[in-house]
Amino acid sequence: MTLPSALDPRRLETFRVVADMGQVSAASRLLNLSQPAVTAQIRLLEAEAGQPLFTRHAGGVRLTEAGLRLLDYARRIHALLEEAVAAAALAGTPGGQLHLAASTTTAGHVLPGLFQGYGAHRRCGSVRLEVGNTEEVLAWVREGRVGLGMVEGLTRAPGVSLEPFLRDELVAVRPVHGPFAEIRSLRALVAAPLLWREEGSGTRTVVERAFAKAGLRVRPRDGDLILGDTEAIKTSVLAGLGIGFLSRWSIQSELRHGELEVIPVPDLAIHRTFSWVQGGGGLAGEAQAFLRWARSHPPSLAY
Repeated sequence: MTLPSALDPRRLETFRVVADMGQVSAASRLLNLSQPAVTAQIRLLEAEAGQPLFTRHAGGVRLTEAGLRLLDYARRIHALLEEAVAAAALAGTPGGQLHLAASTTTAGHVLPGLFQGYGAHRRCGSVRLEVGNTEEVLAWVREGRVGLGMVEGLTRAPGVSLEPFLRDELVAVRPVHGPFAEIRSLRALVAAPLLWREEGSGTRTVVERAFAKAGLRVRPRDGDLILGDTEAIKTSVLAGLGIGFLSRWSIQSELRHGELEVIPVPDLAIHRTFSWVQGGGGLAGEAQAFLRWARSHPPSLAY
């Protein structure tokens, strides 16, 4: 791949965001650009590179070999710029309290790693994390109780701004040693006892939408359990009480140790996005510095 001696940083940043999000539409929302504008910038960069950087498919875009090579450089450039901005903004200022809110899945399985990495990068005074379901986090941000939050499964919500951060997959899980071993189809799945999150949970909303997309109206029935958090569902699945729908982020340890397994149901693919949520007043201080750092250090999920 032969590139010109100088690249437009804005065009390279657009390329990075499209590559990270896997969709032009999601990238356009994050960049606050129209989809045609994003597409035009990618085409200009591809013309400069002399070869395609993406292949297109129904669900979005995939990087070519040339695109993969360029993405590594684009991410490094972005990280350096973000670190420079954060360093300039915080030079000479002591670390303050980092106060934010998060839905239960992200609070338990995404943010701890980010806190660890940020703590190594910059010492802040303390971290205060408030945990609720998606609707509660949105309400806290709207009310100004917190300035920054992380939620799941939404692309827009009234009164707040959402910024896509990570992609997630919800999977149906069962215990490796226990009941439900014969389930292979969607209809067999919905006939089994199911474990649900409460109303207002982003996980439940996404699962119900996925069933509806598959042509099924599935809601909690007699015999199903409704539970208040991810860990309660995981524990109940391990006890053989039903089939749960859990984020891959939340079951990495159980999959590695052979305690849970994903049920292969080809007709039920449930994908969602973990997003940062902010109110209308913008961010300052520690929350602003943390978000800048996190944007350039997204964690990865090992499948």
